[in-house]
Amino acid sequence: MNGSTASHTDDVLLELDGIAMSFGKVHALAGIDLKVGKGEIHSVIGPNGAGKTVMMNCINGIYQPQIGNVNYKGEKINKLRPHKRAALGISRTFQKIELFGGMTVLDNIRLGRHMQLKTGLISGAVWMGKTKKEEIEAREFIEEEIIDFLEISHIRKKTVHMLPYGLQKRVELGRALAFDPDLLLLDEPLAGLNLEEVEDMARFILDLNEEKRWKMTIILVEHDMGVVMDLSNRVFVLNFGNAIMDGTPDEVRQNPEVIKAYLGEEDLYATRR
Repeated sequence: MNGSTASHTDDVLLELDGIAMSFGKVHALAGIDLKVGKGEIHSVIGPNGAGKTVMMNCINGIYQPQIGNVNYKGEKINKLRPHKRAALGISRTFQKIELFGGMTVLDNIRLGRHMQLKTGLISGAVWMGKTKKEEIEAREFIEEEIIDFLEISHIRKKTVHMLPYGLQKRVELGRALAFDPDLLLLDEPLAGLNLEEVEDMARFILDLNEEKRWKMTIILVEHDMGVVMDLSNRVFVLNFGNAIMDGTPDEVRQNPEVIKAYLGEEDLYATRR
């Protein structure tokens, strides 16, 4: 993909302005600045312990940065809890799968859509009028769009804990999509997948970004450098809480500091093949 940058304020969907987080004497994030443009796949890379997941937690509200601001669509959202940020259009998958194992695939995905329903308790109890219409639309969105898109119709009624790991990853992505987000945060979506599953997940990510129906801005935390370099518009590099650079995949490949801190000669060679 061609590199791009959010050079105008109107093009910036998310901005991190000097955010910092410390846990005791450990500085997880040290004054991080980042602009994510609308329509980008903006990847975040760095060695284990670099602060990638902490940064994602600051974006979706699990953590509130001790210093700095998180701005979304031009508004500061520092004090909003995760469910409020989800309602604004920020959705997420996790490094460790966070599904309800005893529930079906369909019910897990429906939980994500439930956050977006606007009808109240009383109208919901009666199930008529606006409530009925909204429920039917939600069901159609999940079953006719998300389930079909992720190619999991054959397991829709299966209990999640009985599924292989790769399919559970798809279900978690499906639950994140049920929010119909503008900004999708993917925390190591390829971890633990075999080669075929990696190719499928990479295709889903690219389609979510490019297809007219979805057109999602994506922040991708990932260790698979081949996928990162192939999919990303821009790549943000962290090392022990500090930003090394934010640039196009080609710029990142050629940066000696990045190579020393993270890529290494072997990984750098792999990204060029």
